[in-house]
Amino acid sequence: MEEGRQERAEAAPPEEEQRVARRRRRSRRRWALGTAALVAAGGVAVAATLGLGGGSGADPAASTLPPNTTKVTKQTLKDTQDADGELGYGPSSSATSRQKGTVTALPESGATVSRGRAMYEVDNDPVTLMYGTQPAYRPMEIGTEGKDVKQLEENLSALGYTGFTVDDEFTYDTYEAVLEWQDDRGLEETGKVELGSVVFAPGAIRVDGLEIGEGEPISPGKKLYSYTGTDRAVTVELETSDQRLAKEGATVDVTLPGEETVQGKIDEVSTKIVPATQGEEASTTIEVVIWMTGAKARKAVEKLSSAAVDVSFTSETRADVLTVPVTALLALQEGGFGVEVVNGTTTSYVPVETGLFAGGRVEISGQGIAEGTVVGVPK
Repeated sequence: MEEGRQERAEAAPPEEEQRVARRRRRSRRRWALGTAALVAAGGVAVAATLGLGGGSGADPAASTLPPNTTKVTKQTLKDTQDADGELGYGPSSSATSRQKGTVTALPESGATVSRGRAMYEVDNDPVTLMYGTQPAYRPMEIGTEGKDVKQLEENLSALGYTGFTVDDEFTYDTYEAVLEWQDDRGLEETGKVELGSVVFAPGAIRVDGLEIGEGEPISPGKKLYSYTGTDRAVTVELETSDQRLAKEGATVDVTLPGEETVQGKIDEVSTKIVPATQGEEASTTIEVVIWMTGAKARKAVEKLSSAAVDVSFTSETRADVLTVPVTALLALQEGGFGVEVVNGTTTSYVPVETGLFAGGRVEISGQGIAEGTVVGVPK
């Protein structure tokens, strides 16, 4: 009887043997469920969907090696986003009169004015530029105290006047220094700094556009001209949903015409509201002012009066993390993600935790995942 069974097996047609072999292969691979599209923050990847039968650990060794492999690498990931910017001199301010009289002198458009110089003249008396962030808002004389007094004394000291202590008190010593300054400026020597005789700005200014001409009358509140700073700056308008990108003090990359990239620093972030008009809805954007930092950046832009530039913002950085290409991620049927770890001629599926997605790569961590680990990349 045994001989009969052997004879029947030997006599089995080749087609039957092939069907048996195919059924065995399908049995070994019955857990493989094909491929699915994986959409992840920061990129879109094609990954395998794996049914692990509810298991929580690594899957038993796969029967075949993946078509492509890559290594887990340690690197710094940056979540970046590009935006259009305009190179110029930054936002403008207005030189506004606090006095009544006649304009007798004005600078030319494009001219620069530095500390101690006249911004304009009213009735032949110069209105002097001094540096500071606190606007002038009152007369200053003996007994006056405050931040504006300290700014005044800092400027007098920078201009070479001495004999007083730089603090927030206008003393008799300050009075004597003011007398000397008024004498040098050709002003009436009163020892008192009248409102409108000095203007405080953060630094030197550049005249942007005149609003009035010499010989015209002015009164308090009259605008004479607009001005900007003298340093080059980039202005970017972002959607409100991208406000996370704009952090004061953060460094950005600015790509200039000619593809040269330099660094800038975010100096100011403000909300810009455009009221509704006929046929147009109101809009809100985030205005970001970026100053060029470093000698390289300043030299690169010194010959450009204005230009369209590209600005690359970095919203998040993860230093020295383990990463793989996003395409190496596998979507697990039970939820979450995994990777196919290759060990010699065998592989196993390992669940992983994902972190930052950036530049086509993703931060991962998991049991047995280390720098240099070989993982599969599905087709």
